[in-house]
Order: sequence, then structure tokens, then C-alpha cells
Amino acid sequence: MRTLTQQLTQYAAYHRDRRNIATHFVGIPMIVLALAVLLSRPAFALTAPPLVLSPAWLLFSAATLYYLVLDVPLGLLMTAVSALCIVFGQWIATQSTLVWLATGVGLFAVGWVFQFIGHIAYEHRKPAFVDDVIGLLIGPLFVLAEALFYTGWRPALREAIESQLRPSPTKDHRAAAHK
Repeated sequence: MRTLTQQLTQYAAYHRDRRNIATHFVGIPMIVLALAVLLSRPAFALTAPPLVLSPAWLLFSAATLYYLVLDVPLGLLMTAVSALCIVFGQWIATQSTLVWLATGVGLFAVGWVFQFIGHIAYEHRKPAFVDDVIGLLIGPLFVLAEALFYTGWRPALREAIESQLRPSPTKDHRAAAHK
């Protein structure tokens, strides 16, 4: 299994333009929320609410375990993000079918529009998941890590990732933004 640094480096190689990264800061959270919403039905109450088992719980639990294996601190932060997504998804799932579907499908569609705008208009490169499907799982982790890097979190990890990437003279605005 590849390390956190290897996973984030491979994903970052497809995301060198800061405008593409910005679209991912909008699109990926929308897609993740959409999955939490759409997969919150059907739901089965295991005990009194709020403990409800749904496909969303299964997906987010598996993803969280993977994130924790890659890196405990980042995995714990993703656990908190995942919990918030599941709570939101469960709440929307209790609404009418129209509200549930419109919210889930709307978030999903608009999120992917942001993703493709970033790759087509700014990056001029296919999304990472086209070459490696694990990119679908790494995307949310990348967005969280990038947000944390902007706050100064784990500079050694950021430097390890940046040192493995080839700079692009016309597109690599990330390195300058971090300094």
C-alpha cells in the first residue's frame, strides 16, 4: 500500500493550477455531501436515534478506516468531517423524497461541474481518478490536507509532497501561494 505522501503526491500531480484546486475546494465537498445524502436511504435503526445504519455509514466507515491507516492525525480529522456529512445526510434523508433526491442529485451534479471546469478550463488535464480509481477516495483527503497546509499544518508533509512534484513554469502557483 502506498503511503500518505505517495498518495497525496500522485493526486497533487494532477492538480497544479491553483484555480483547479479552488474548484476542488467547492466540488469535492459537494460530492461527498451528496454521497452522504443519497446513501442515507435506506436506513435501519439499530437502537434509538441517532444510531442509524445506512449505506452512507458503510461507505464513510470504510473510507475512514483507510484514512486512519494512511495517517492517524489526518484520519481523525477526516473522521470528524465524515461524521458531519453523515449527520447532514441523515437529516436530509428524513425529509420528503423530493427534497432528499433534489438535494443529493443537485449537490452531486453541481459538484462534478466544478470538478470538470477545474480540469478542462484550468488544469487542461484529466482527473486523477481516470488513471487510478483510488483518486476518488484521495480527493477529499487532498482537499482537507490542502486546507490544513494553508494554515501551516505539517509543513514537513507539504514539503515532502512538493519536493516530489515537477514544477510547471506556467501553472505551478501552489508553491508560491504556500510561501
